[in-house]
Amino acid sequence: MSLKTSYTQIIKAEAMRLGFLSCGISEAAFLEEEAPRLEAWLKNSHHGKMGYMENHFDKRLDPRLLVDGAKSVISLSYNYYPEVHQNTETYKIAKYAYGEDYHKVIKSKLKELSTFIQEKIGVVHGRAFVDSAPVMERAWAKKSGLGWVGKHSLILQKQQGSFFFLAELILDVELEYDTPVTDHCGTCTKCIDACPTKAILPNNTVDGSKCISYFTIELKDAIPSSHKGQFEDWMFGCDICQDVCPWNRFSKPHNDLLFEPKSELLNMTKKEWEEITEDVFDKFFHKSAVKRTKFSGLQRNITFLKD
Repeated sequence: MSLKTSYTQIIKAEAMRLGFLSCGISEAAFLEEEAPRLEAWLKNSHHGKMGYMENHFDKRLDPRLLVDGAKSVISLSYNYYPEVHQNTETYKIAKYAYGEDYHKVIKSKLKELSTFIQEKIGVVHGRAFVDSAPVMERAWAKKSGLGWVGKHSLILQKQQGSFFFLAELILDVELEYDTPVTDHCGTCTKCIDACPTKAILPNNTVDGSKCISYFTIELKDAIPSSHKGQFEDWMFGCDICQDVCPWNRFSKPHNDLLFEPKSELLNMTKKEWEEITEDVFDKFFHKSAVKRTKFSGLQRNITFLKD
């Protein structure tokens, strides 16, 4: 067995031991297929007021500009599908935000994986990424064989659906590379049909400036009144396109205690959300991704849904 094969096998085995759902590897190279798509997406202002998406265009497309001498991109997925959900008659939070902030939880696991690689392989230079740098994680997940890009632009896996986080390790060591899987969406348009703001466009593209997640998390200004009555009670993020996807009937609950929601959060009524205080907000969400919208942002969202 070659060293390249051996290194690849032990890295994937350790990733599974650490609780990752899947692990795929691709060659660190320029993303030729993504370049025109990204350029068109920005040109059409699908990023809305997320100005940071315009930055580091070259780095988004070439991991070798993020890590000197990069040779491999290790893509990993981590399940967050919950066993229990919120009450149906309340203001809703995207399932990924039920527990602790995924950035910190997964970054910790990537650090463990990086340490393991250093111990088993030797001095390896690289960086870990969890949705926090100019890395096109879905493009790398696709190239690494983790799944295909659904019409809602999320990565889909036959056995798990799409309720998982993505993360990457970009390293300067050569490994064995995986190949993409085939698309299994077929003629299904359930996600496109279900999106109340018509954010899902043809060609596996999402107009981010129309997405409920954009309005409730990224947008800092007032939510346009033209979207009144379209949010279906989503106050932080949105899972509509995932909830209707047939492949998500195969989603299995995660077993990470850090992603377990507080029982109070699951059972809160609309009235309780409308009367939430900043102290209660801090208590519920002091380690949560919901803190990103801040108390004032959540209040804005609830007021928009209520009025």
